[in-house]
Amino acid sequence: MTGRYPDQVVGPQPVTPEQRSAYAYLSAVTERPTAQLWDLVDAVGPVEATDRIRRRQVGDALIDQTEARHLQVDGDQLMDAAHEVDARLLVPGDPGWPDWALLPLDRPRGRRRDTSGGVPTALRPLGLWWRGPVEPERALSRAVAVVGTRAPTAYGRAVTADLSAGVAVEDFTVVSGGAFGIDAAAHRAVLGVGGTTIAVLAGGVDRLYPRGNDGLLREVARTGAVISEQPPGTGVTRYRFLDRNRIIAALGSATVVVEAAARSGALSTAAWAAALDRPVGAVPGPVTSVASVGSHLLIRDRGAVLVGRAAEVVELAGGMGETADPIRGDASSWDGLDDITRRVLEALPTRGGLAPGEVAASAGIPPNTARAVLGRLMSTGVVIRGPQGWRRSGTGGVQMSLPVD
Repeated sequence: MTGRYPDQVVGPQPVTPEQRSAYAYLSAVTERPTAQLWDLVDAVGPVEATDRIRRRQVGDALIDQTEARHLQVDGDQLMDAAHEVDARLLVPGDPGWPDWALLPLDRPRGRRRDTSGGVPTALRPLGLWWRGPVEPERALSRAVAVVGTRAPTAYGRAVTADLSAGVAVEDFTVVSGGAFGIDAAAHRAVLGVGGTTIAVLAGGVDRLYPRGNDGLLREVARTGAVISEQPPGTGVTRYRFLDRNRIIAALGSATVVVEAAARSGALSTAAWAAALDRPVGAVPGPVTSVASVGSHLLIRDRGAVLVGRAAEVVELAGGMGETADPIRGDASSWDGLDDITRRVLEALPTRGGLAPGEVAASAGIPPNTARAVLGRLMSTGVVIRGPQGWRRSGTGGVQMSLPVD
């Protein structure tokens, strides 16, 4: 017997190569993803939207926005350029497309459509050029944005390393902008403990910027991901940096500003996070430090939560209860440590030693995580690797400051 089953539920259909090429075209044909462009895509889909823009069968506003590029952009060529650096285009409809994170960008600061007659406000991206092996769904399910000044103090770099390594060990992805300073310190700290980090660029993923961070960004792309809404071949501009800040804020469950001057791109990221109803944390610094003026402003006037430990960042990001209460028996040694670090320390003997696999089994964590935590603790002198294995050093209080990069 044959027949049709009208009540059968049909799942989401895979994105076709034609649709992906159309999204590549649409991601490049305007400088920003505008309300008019998204209205057209929502109404007719990406393929028909591409065809109408090329034939100029769109409204006046969209004609103006696409005038300079509608005949110059080629979606297939952009896809080929991405493939040359092992990148791909992630688009709506793909498994792992972070719609929950990006959709709120459709209502930036309470408005979806610009009515001022000025430059259109950037909305959610039409695609993300993704260079790296980490799967978006896994990487973005638990993510924190860490940002700050390009000219940090030694204090700022050390705190950034502590916070970033700490949340990475708690299985959070750290999202930042790949820039000099705080961004670079965050990425390096995560790489140092074997965690996952994502750099959001203001230009194309085939043009790693800044060039001074080329080696760092290549390592991020090798183990995590370097991403951008800008198509391959695109250079950086000031407004592209400001536009990319909204994506950093959107991808994180919370945004943490470590150090920021009074006028700083990090404050732009914090403003976007607040506009998207995401919590903002700020690290306090010396009252005499110019580098911390912006952080203090966020705490004093803009409702940012004062944070200084990885456990507080986890809590800020929505992980309430994910870290246990500090151990009370020896406050000088144990207060403020994140849950996984405490479990590793509790698993270690004060005499003899254990192999990393034994520590992992006792602490109930993956072996790679155990090795990363042990390495971090050894760098501070808290643990020792002796002939019999790993043990506590017995030197007293736990000092959890990581080496400055």
